[in-house]
Amino acid sequence: MQRMKFGAFLAPHHPVGEHPTLQFRRDLKFVEHLDQLGFDEFWCGEHHSSGWEMIGSPELFLAAAGEHTERIRLGTGVVSLPYHHPFTVAQRIVQLDHLTRGRVIFGTGPGALPSDARSFGVDQMLLRDRQDEALGVIIRLFSGERFSCHSEWFTLNDTQLQLLPLQERLPMAAASSISPSGMQLAGKYGMGVLSIASTSTEGLAALPIQWSFAEDAAKQHGKSVDRRDWRVLVSFHLAESQKQAEHEAVDGLWWWHNEYNVRVLGRPGAVRVEDKWALMEQVNGGGSGVGSAVIGTPDQAVTMIRNLQQVTGGFGVVLGFAHDWASREPTLRSWELFARYVIPELNGYTGNQKASADYLADHKQELMTGRVASIKATVQGNEKAQAALAVTLQQLATAPQGGGFRPGAIPQPEPPEACD
Repeated sequence: MQRMKFGAFLAPHHPVGEHPTLQFRRDLKFVEHLDQLGFDEFWCGEHHSSGWEMIGSPELFLAAAGEHTERIRLGTGVVSLPYHHPFTVAQRIVQLDHLTRGRVIFGTGPGALPSDARSFGVDQMLLRDRQDEALGVIIRLFSGERFSCHSEWFTLNDTQLQLLPLQERLPMAAASSISPSGMQLAGKYGMGVLSIASTSTEGLAALPIQWSFAEDAAKQHGKSVDRRDWRVLVSFHLAESQKQAEHEAVDGLWWWHNEYNVRVLGRPGAVRVEDKWALMEQVNGGGSGVGSAVIGTPDQAVTMIRNLQQVTGGFGVVLGFAHDWASREPTLRSWELFARYVIPELNGYTGNQKASADYLADHKQELMTGRVASIKATVQGNEKAQAALAVTLQQLATAPQGGGFRPGAIPQPEPPEACD
């Protein structure tokens, strides 16, 4: 089985009201937590106008995160290319790659919020074409070319980067939602994909055919794409039981849906739900694991991801959507449970341990019989040792739990002292 990688995607979606400075520090602690748990990737986005999504420069945040972490790879999820001169984007990414000692993944998108496009005065109809145009220029800069380029919205005059990325081949990914444009762009340039709409019903329905767009575009442009570079976003909140997970997340989920998705963003098709438990049922699907969201146990998360693998035909990276549905401590605990139980189950890290335990359970009688025989052989010819061993074996045979202390054994009282 092909092993997967795992990471987190922080848009972020933080309810308005907390001190921004403290929230930034908490997010940095979150990345550090993921790094210590062994997650492979962390992504954060660029937004300018929603209030909830407060990171305006993913490069700045990731530079700080690089100082708090050691091994986790750091992805821009994403840089909205239509709002920047491509040369300055390339410079920032190269500098970030050096500052993080080669841990950068360069993710790009056209810009997710219509209000951001309005703020920059960019026609939304131009966003995807400008992303494509800028990306082509940036890739040439990363390769060390010196060239000129004159566009209606930027100019480069006989220009090259002073520094090249630390990584010999800097990994890149294009954001993809419901339309095929992101997948087609990934195919055109032979890079990875970040499926950020897979947590929605529409996005989930589109996944089975999405990869074909990337393959077709790659073939058309003489490139290749690899499913191992396909990142699919899922949502979860985990606890020791489904009931506990739902009680921890129900209020935050209700507020996130009604306040952000409906009132602030106006997501198409999203309507206010007054009953928080009815919303929980809609999002969680009764804990069935069918969909891309689980509010329940690690076992249910495993079922959900395996189902997604089957539905999509396979992908290489699972990204958990970072949210504030639960309070701080249960949220960190949820990611810890994912690392402790979901990742090893999906990647087969504990398979041989389970096989070893099962083998011993299936063969315990013959193995223990052989052990007793070997002990008897060591006292052969020594009458005193044989007598002592016989008493010991008799006690083990009659005492509860095999005698002595064992996990789960009931301590036996000491025999009463003899009376004078």
